[in-house]
Amino acid sequence: MIKHKDHFHGSDLEQIEQYYGIKKEDIVSFSANVNPLGISPNLRETLARHLDAITTYPDRDYTSLRRCIAEYIHSDPEMIIVGNGSTELISLFIQIERPKKAMVLGPTYSEYEREIFLGGGTTHYYPLREKDDFILDMCDFTHKLNESIDLLVICNPNNPTSSAITREEMRQILDVCKQYDIFVMVDETYVEFAENTEEITCVPLTNYYNNIIILRGTSKFFAAPGLRLGYAVTGNRDLVKSINTRKNPWTINSLAVIAGELMFTDESYIARTKQLISAERARIYNQLKESSEFKVYPASGNFMLVRILQKNLTSLDLFERAIRQGMMIRDCSTFPFLDQKYIRFCFMLPEDNNRLISCLLNQDQTCV
Repeated sequence: MIKHKDHFHGSDLEQIEQYYGIKKEDIVSFSANVNPLGISPNLRETLARHLDAITTYPDRDYTSLRRCIAEYIHSDPEMIIVGNGSTELISLFIQIERPKKAMVLGPTYSEYEREIFLGGGTTHYYPLREKDDFILDMCDFTHKLNESIDLLVICNPNNPTSSAITREEMRQILDVCKQYDIFVMVDETYVEFAENTEEITCVPLTNYYNNIIILRGTSKFFAAPGLRLGYAVTGNRDLVKSINTRKNPWTINSLAVIAGELMFTDESYIARTKQLISAERARIYNQLKESSEFKVYPASGNFMLVRILQKNLTSLDLFERAIRQGMMIRDCSTFPFLDQKYIRFCFMLPEDNNRLISCLLNQDQTCV
């Protein structure tokens, strides 16, 4: 048994391999939240044809790439900043803003708190409540905002709850934050997986508010975590200038630029991804909803949070049951406000999803 502190994340396949003696190539990761289709065949062929691109420097301003992103998200290229993954942009933003007291909607991704701490600030969590299915109580939340807070961090859709805030709700939040001079950082890593992306994304709000920055990447939706290509959108021109001034040149390599320009225009791949995730999300939700062993919560992302209702079963028990069958789920006991009764898994290909559900419901005795 692994200790509570010895926690495995979706990218920890090497550690899993060493601990359980299972080859990482034989593990289906339901924990990484990455598109199960893998990279687009079109992208694979294009990169193979353009390997010589590594012999030249990319455009220092990434003009063409920013233009492609702008067309993809319906924004202005001058409001877009590209970086070596969204993590670089989060770090640069925190370094520039240097928040003293940040409020973070939780449970959520731990790197926000880490970056705030490294910047000399403190993090205070506003808990999404289980009794509300982890859906934000707008009235209560907005009344908790005050002048002592200088940064608000929201993951939308949220990881690990998969709950989402609509653009109209975000507009209300921004209005209140404007009164108290609070900057809002919104991580939209999973928004493209949502059924109602256009109702959730806050990109259009950057045309009206200068106290918001939106972060996105290519790791999850485009299944390219090794590419390290992320981008930010903000209507705050001073912030754009500050980040670009502080950012090191050429942090995105030439192949990543070529990949980005193709990915954001690969309409067939985008449509197939949305169709697959939409169908599997609805199917699995309806299947588990009928079980007396679990409680499932409405999901907007490509993953689902599940509460274990059986008294003598824990998230670690289910993690080990699944991993011994070559399937890795997320034990959520290390997230703030969650305990050993919560797991998270992403939606993979139908045949893999069927195998996981069978294992969770203990329908296959080999999973015991």
